[in-house]
Amino acid sequence: MPYYQYRFSFGYGLTPVVKNLMMAMGAVYILQLLVSGPIFLYLGLIPHLVLKKLYFWQLGTYLFLHGGISHLLFNLLGLWMFGGEIENYWGSRKFLGFFLFCGIGAGLCTVVFTPSFYQRIPVIGASGAIYGILLAFGWLFPNRLIYIYFLFPIPAKYLVILYGLIEFFSSVEGRMGGGVAHLTHLGGLLFGLFYMAYPMIRQRIRRDYYRRKWSGKRPGDKNNYS
Repeated sequence: MPYYQYRFSFGYGLTPVVKNLMMAMGAVYILQLLVSGPIFLYLGLIPHLVLKKLYFWQLGTYLFLHGGISHLLFNLLGLWMFGGEIENYWGSRKFLGFFLFCGIGAGLCTVVFTPSFYQRIPVIGASGAIYGILLAFGWLFPNRLIYIYFLFPIPAKYLVILYGLIEFFSSVEGRMGGGVAHLTHLGGLLFGLFYMAYPMIRQRIRRDYYRRKWSGKRPGDKNNYS
């Protein structure tokens, strides 16, 4: 196995979109400290308001709000660690689209599947999008070693599986009395998986279509020309 597939990874640098997203999240956090309550009501993701009053903008704005400095720093760290290399690999436009796709998708999962007794509680943070980025990193660089707590190395593909299982079981438990953030994380993973797998799914559907189309023609059939 080539050595480069197992090289150590800890951040790629501040690529343009990663840097701008980090600055935007930092600026919004400062705004939170000044405005406090109203900003969570209008910009946080509140499933009840999205469903009943059509506050659809919350599916995007909630990504830039955070519940505290540790929450913000953890998401910024994940964005920096995994996002920079993906942006360099894909390009800035595609990476930004992927970030928003996973973040909004995670928000949709939250709105649709959140139990009714949690639907008035704001959901905030970029974690859904970050989990989608983590999945893309594991897909593109499956054997890249990631160090958990800077001590325990694990290939990226297994880290994604581990986090996916944690979020799945945490989401199930959340239905019976926990929070709803795990559901948002799981939604980001699922939308990230769909995004990465879609080209292969489309190619397979197209291949099966043409196989059925050509297999339906008998060997003796001929085209008619006018």
